[in-house]
Amino acid sequence: MRFYNIFFSPTGGTEKVADIVAKGTKLDAEEIDLIKEPDKLMKVKFEKKDLCLVAVPSYGGRIPSVVTDMFRKVKADGTKAILVAVFGNRMIDDTLLELQDVLEASGFVCIAGMEAVAEHSLMHQFGTGRPDQHDEKELLEFAAKIMQNSEAQRTPAFPGNRPYREYGGVPLKPVANGKCTSCGLCAKECPAGAIPLDNPKMTDKDKCISCMHCVAVCPKKARNYSKLVSFIAGLKMKKVCSGRKENKLYL
Repeated sequence: MRFYNIFFSPTGGTEKVADIVAKGTKLDAEEIDLIKEPDKLMKVKFEKKDLCLVAVPSYGGRIPSVVTDMFRKVKADGTKAILVAVFGNRMIDDTLLELQDVLEASGFVCIAGMEAVAEHSLMHQFGTGRPDQHDEKELLEFAAKIMQNSEAQRTPAFPGNRPYREYGGVPLKPVANGKCTSCGLCAKECPAGAIPLDNPKMTDKDKCISCMHCVAVCPKKARNYSKLVSFIAGLKMKKVCSGRKENKLYL
């Protein structure tokens, strides 16, 4: 049996959660970073005896569209999957349900899932510092419970609705400032292909999914988004994003 830790983590929060859960399985994981090595997903032969951990961030209660596109090119042979939806202290809405549908369409069997909090990728005042030590302890316990039931073929009842909620993106699109040296790292790693390699100071706002990976990886801190728009959005989100939201397990 092979165990795969598959994650889409533009700013690192989802990867932190995925690594904790993978550790809790006590299995040796083969890592598939969907941003740094997206082609690896298509090269793997997912067999019935294998187990996959698939962790994605929740964007407006949905999974990132680029993740859907990636898994449409995959064909698993009844491979068991543990689903993880990571959210920035608001809620996951239809994320787990949509991820279940996407994976099942590609031949996976969804045996468990969880929702976990990480620091918000746009408004860092929400979920600050999470996953923290309490989260790590809880996520490790979740993973242990999942492994105790790993032979089950029963799919849990994930929260959410069909049709999924509409999500048209957010108006926060990163742009380069004068510190940009045109090194091209952001363009090479942009999962949406929204930054042209021959002119990395530009951003195709129609393609951009506001994942903030370019902001996170820029060595010169030369890419950012409107602080005014972020401040206004933060005020609007304060009511639904405040307080400590809990992680949840679905078996």
